[in-house]
Amino acid sequence: MGDPMSADTQVGPVTTPPQFKKVLDYIDVAKKEGATAVLGGKEGTAPECGNGWFVEPTIFTGVRNDMRIAQEEVFGPVLSIISFEDEADALRIANDVRFGLAAAVWTTDIGRAIRMSEKLQAGTVWVNTYRAVSFMAPFGGYKDSGLGRENGIEAVKAFLQTKSVWINTGAVASNPFVMR
Repeated sequence: MGDPMSADTQVGPVTTPPQFKKVLDYIDVAKKEGATAVLGGKEGTAPECGNGWFVEPTIFTGVRNDMRIAQEEVFGPVLSIISFEDEADALRIANDVRFGLAAAVWTTDIGRAIRMSEKLQAGTVWVNTYRAVSFMAPFGGYKDSGLGRENGIEAVKAFLQTKSVWINTGAVASNPFVMR
């Protein structure tokens, strides 16, 4: 954790004081609901954090899909680990949420990667990577994760309205009931 302007920093501060409080509140709720913080879970107090809004990278185990930490978008350095039995169970868990901004699949099986990507209800799906973005590619969520798309031609389309205009430049009006 440290200065977000330094190339050596891997985790910067949370963006605003209200978001900082919100992330810490999510961590408290997760603990109260029975999740176990196996890493982090506190405000970042290392000297390199200065007076910023730092939250330690946090990993929870013992998470159930009905917990708030699994159901809501935290937007902070928090990871919830949920066990699953097989591919179908993983899809059921992943899609059993109100939100669908992004998802990630980690696998060496390309068939599984394609199947999961097709069936995950998320606006962006990463396979064996995370947070890869391009301003040429549309970005936006499914379900309650935002409205519309950002980036790429999809973002431009939000500002356009399609219209058809037909002009007869001939001297005689054509019969509107004849198919051409």
